[in-house]
Amino acid sequence: MARMRAAEAAAKILELEGATQAFGVPGAAINPFYAALRAHGGISHVLARHVEGASHMAEGYTRAKAGNIGICIGTSGPAGTDMITGLYSAMADSIPILAITGQAPVARLHKEDFQAVDIASIANPVTKMAVTVLEPAQVPGVFAQAFHLMRSGRPGPVLIDLPIDVQLAEIDFDPDTYEPLPVYRPAATRAQAEKALDMLQAAERPLIVSGGGVINADASDKLVELAELLDVPVIPTLMGWGTIPDDHRLAAGMVGLQTAHRYGNATMLASDFVLGIGNRWANRHTGGLDVYRAGRTFVHIDIDPTQIGRVFAPDYSIVSDAGAALDQLVEIARERRSAGTLPNREEWVESCAERKRTMQRRTHFDDVPVKPQRVYEEMNKVFGRDTRYVSTIGLSQIAGGQFLHVFKPRHWINCGQAGPLGWTIPAALGVVKAEPGTDVVALSGDYDFQFMIEELAVGAQFNLPYVHVVVNNSYLGLIRQAQRAFDMDFHVQLGFDNINADVSEAHDAAIAEVPKGYGVDHVKVAEGLGCKALRVTDPARIAETLGAAQSLAREHKVPVVVEIILEKVTNIAMGTELDNVAEFEELALAGADAPTALLLLD
Repeated sequence: MARMRAAEAAAKILELEGATQAFGVPGAAINPFYAALRAHGGISHVLARHVEGASHMAEGYTRAKAGNIGICIGTSGPAGTDMITGLYSAMADSIPILAITGQAPVARLHKEDFQAVDIASIANPVTKMAVTVLEPAQVPGVFAQAFHLMRSGRPGPVLIDLPIDVQLAEIDFDPDTYEPLPVYRPAATRAQAEKALDMLQAAERPLIVSGGGVINADASDKLVELAELLDVPVIPTLMGWGTIPDDHRLAAGMVGLQTAHRYGNATMLASDFVLGIGNRWANRHTGGLDVYRAGRTFVHIDIDPTQIGRVFAPDYSIVSDAGAALDQLVEIARERRSAGTLPNREEWVESCAERKRTMQRRTHFDDVPVKPQRVYEEMNKVFGRDTRYVSTIGLSQIAGGQFLHVFKPRHWINCGQAGPLGWTIPAALGVVKAEPGTDVVALSGDYDFQFMIEELAVGAQFNLPYVHVVVNNSYLGLIRQAQRAFDMDFHVQLGFDNINADVSEAHDAAIAEVPKGYGVDHVKVAEGLGCKALRVTDPARIAETLGAAQSLAREHKVPVVVEIILEKVTNIAMGTELDNVAEFEELALAGADAPTALLLLD
């Protein structure tokens, strides 16, 4: 039996479990584990500037590719508490990441030792398991259980807290005979799938709602095949965006109060049956349940039995991994298609397409300062089908959901439920690390961008190139819009006259100056952190600037920031119910009003 330190056994298990990418910040209480990583040599590590940033990098890495599990590492005390937002974000969106923290010696845990905190108790509500390992011999078993839990059932994060003396202790461990624990995922039966399809076939105007569970199961191709066999339109949730290409004939748009399409909401309201697969009926998707449910029958398929009936009681439910359920549904649908027993849905599909063609929001505005809608129109023109978008929250993300186009799974990488400001930069870096060589475009408002702006230096240091579009209205835009209900505009303005923003000192005349009253010079900050940055104030120059940013990212292999100065006050379409979404701008009346729409008006 091999004899090694517990920290060395832990590092070896990471390799054996296929988790070989870590993000973190070393410290005294975790240094033995870092020594084991150094000796092992097979675990890649990116040094973050903030441990919360490391946790979001691990999220981005996991979200970018099926099978990935990002690792976040930090020392004792505040490093663990810094990870909590990342763990909450991962837990809420069913994302497996492994957090590893150092800890004070076991004998001193109750003595208020320096940076000793009960991180397992703090992290417990936002993880599938959070444990402080008190016995060195338990380290291999705890790590094996961590990977088993992260992969089984509804995926999610785990935190393992390692006291420094536990890391240093020698244990017996045989890596040659180590085997990962079997993964458990519930699977639909044929009888269950047949009943769900019987109910769907009885409907006149059915829809499929495709959630993030389809992406987690790597089952988007199966989802599209099922929709095509049945000839049933698909509504992706925000977390399921990309499970069907936006330009597919059966892609019916997104539904909700914010990140939604007019035609998507109209189609939902016109439907009489909904099959939800791998979704959780989030409130920004449903709005009020009386409107959402009225006149419709619901079947809900989810891997987590506690999600069934959590928001509302479906008419029928199946506890199953989305991929396993789709296997059964596709097999039965093929049989029924061959037998000629599936109903003709041509009229319903055509009506959905007609709504998609005619119910467009306008994007083409020539105003200066720039209207945000124009930014997304230009992004659609410049960025190709293989672009991976990363965003978290705010008016920038909401407008992105309304106007951008996504064509593949894991090409819209979004923090869905938690929505923490600052998430976008580190998550984008994790995505780039997972998928080097792909086009990654991050989308932020100015406040999200400022929250963890220091992580840009990580992209410069480790050559992680991507384009970061920052739409700057010098406001907490979403909060300002919400404050309209209280008849106020209170402490949401970020602007000030920057005494250092002098165009006469501009190093590059091609970069527009910071307009008076817009505050932070994001170009100078980004450049000071080792990145490239451009600024544009003229809508006619957005496309060329985005193209230039892509070229700079490829040439210098660093993040490139494109700051676009927006009008300060814009209200983005949103509402309280699916049938009560306020439109604040003119709607598209002709193709020229929305030139990058998926189906043109003329």
